Amino acid sequence: MNGFSGEFFGTLILILIGCGCSASVNLKKNYATGSNWWFVCASWGLAVTMGVYVAGFLGSQGHLNPAVTIPFAIYGLFPWHQVLPYLAGQFLGAFVGAVLVVIQYYPQFAATKSGEGNTVGIFATRPAIKSPLFNFLSEVIATFAFIFILLNLGNFTVGIKPFIVGLVITVIGTGLGSTTGFALNPARDWSPRFAYTVLPVPNKAGAEWWYAWVPMCGPLFGGLLACALENMVA
Repeated sequence: MNGFSGEFFGTLILILIGCGCSASVNLKKNYATGSNWWFVCASWGLAVTMGVYVAGFLGSQGHLNPAVTIPFAIYGLFPWHQVLPYLAGQFLGAFVGAVLVVIQYYPQFAATKSGEGNTVGIFATRPAIKSPLFNFLSEVIATFAFIFILLNLGNFTVGIKPFIVGLVITVIGTGLGSTTGFALNPARDWSPRFAYTVLPVPNKAGAEWWYAWVPMCGPLFGGLLACALENMVA
């Protein structure tokens, strides 16, 4: 159960802080309303750092992301018998983290109409320009860069390495993430999107499931490319 519990609580913390940042920026009557892209990227980076620390302490490898777990298993870097517990922890933890964000910001959701920032973008990613092919390629490229760097960090749950992972997320966000909101992670996108869909969020708009294939497929493909390249050059 260590793998499941570590991934569950680590991903919960990741989404609670990360989507909490998005709610803080986008909803009305918050002290951080209207904060800039750097604030968002740095907050998500630190959210990943804290999630990895929690996951590592609870006995998992701190993947928090199917685009890490599945490619690592395919290329022999992670045992297959642990894949399902890790994925279950990631998706369930992300859902519970999103539920806590709704509770935390419920008055702000109630004070913000759908046209004023109360959108699925608080929980999931949306493209800056709707261009399915290039949106997909953006996620592939950004996730490839992230996973390729991650592969060269070794065990990224120890010492200051979770902080380094957070810095990587931050710089991926500033350098490559502004086209699609840099999902990099199917669980980070799909579970909060589902939570937004089924929970009684005040004034909510549509969940935009028409786009959800991009943050699912793009990161997985990018992770596979990174592992393939690492396998070739190692």
